[in-house]
Amino acid sequence: MTMRTSHLNTTLGILVLSTVAYGQSEPSTGLALKAWLAQDSNQRPELAGQTFATAPLTKREAGIAHQMLWDDLREALRPEREAELKAEAITIGDHKLRFDVKDYGKQSLYISMHGGGGTRPEINDQQWENQTKLYKVKDGYYVSPRAPGDTWDLWHKAHIDPLFDRLIENFIIVNGIDPNKVYVLGYSAGGDGAFQLAPRMADRWAAAAMMAGHPGDAMPDNLRNIGFSLHMGGQDAAYKRNEHAAEWKIKLADLKSADPEGYAHEVQIYEDKGHWMDKKDASAIPWMAKFTRDPHPKKVVWDQDSVTHDRFYWLSMAPGSTNKDQRVVASIEGQSIRLEEVNGGVGLLTILLNDAMLDLDQEVTIEQGDLQLFKGKVPRTIQALLSTLTQRPDPTQQYSAKVTVSPVNR
Repeated sequence: MTMRTSHLNTTLGILVLSTVAYGQSEPSTGLALKAWLAQDSNQRPELAGQTFATAPLTKREAGIAHQMLWDDLREALRPEREAELKAEAITIGDHKLRFDVKDYGKQSLYISMHGGGGTRPEINDQQWENQTKLYKVKDGYYVSPRAPGDTWDLWHKAHIDPLFDRLIENFIIVNGIDPNKVYVLGYSAGGDGAFQLAPRMADRWAAAAMMAGHPGDAMPDNLRNIGFSLHMGGQDAAYKRNEHAAEWKIKLADLKSADPEGYAHEVQIYEDKGHWMDKKDASAIPWMAKFTRDPHPKKVVWDQDSVTHDRFYWLSMAPGSTNKDQRVVASIEGQSIRLEEVNGGVGLLTILLNDAMLDLDQEVTIEQGDLQLFKGKVPRTIQALLSTLTQRPDPTQQYSAKVTVSPVNR
């Protein structure tokens, strides 16, 4: 693919990175990045081998480099992502996600999952069609995907996460939605999906809503930094949905009591309603809309599910090192990162950093109990910026510095 370069002109025109700041006589990091980006993407040498990639940046320089890299990546990805939105379909490997889009505004994205499950494809198609008209949003794109399969666990499968990641990325890259205004919801089997995907992809959402679903083995701990709305008919006894909803009401209240700054939630159990709640659950839409994601929350609770992830907010593990039941609880206080809990076989843990989280011109400490795992300044680098951006094309969750530590599992 040929990389566009004209979009770089304005940004590059204001980029003047001082060589004095680095004590180098070679061309500045900014000019080196400009030259690297100006090359055809297929001809660029590996960034890891370039001296400028690891040269320390000032806060201002990191901000400019961030914008340059994001502009470049967005323009490179745009043609393919525009085609996917036009086709209303995304294919990754053997799995195809079709989706319907209704445009109620430009700022937000709502992903709304249909019910059905282990039944004939035409029944699930009917459920999908119903979901496309079930809710309306005040401002945003209302997107109803058709599950790639027809099994009972429509939205549980591991292939759903990368498909939803891609869907979110497409609306960021092409339509310019606010990455901090993305929401997920679902009804019946789609509610099952909300129970599963709201926690395990919590760092993507501002808020989530579950309607008439079953939690399975899902747990609410990862919901610490998003809003979660639960709606259930009190007479919805199939699979003990109503009983599980009552249990989650207690779980969420307990988490909120123990951590008052987190776990914003509402639980609505309509005692006289069954599986169909006569659209009372539609109140979840304006409730969710009040929430905006904090891309760098001061505290993160990360429990790995049966579908694991390499990254969660500003925490990262190496591919292949993740396992179900790993748990990390980490918080930021001033210039310190505190690992409050680490267990389940967590190996190396990478802390992703930027100036929105703390002052990278000062020393940073990483502590676990009485152990000091790291202390020192962490340089901002182009390599860190690009690696975190290409891993997740979200300009609000890009990091200019990173530190890897080896915590103790307890």
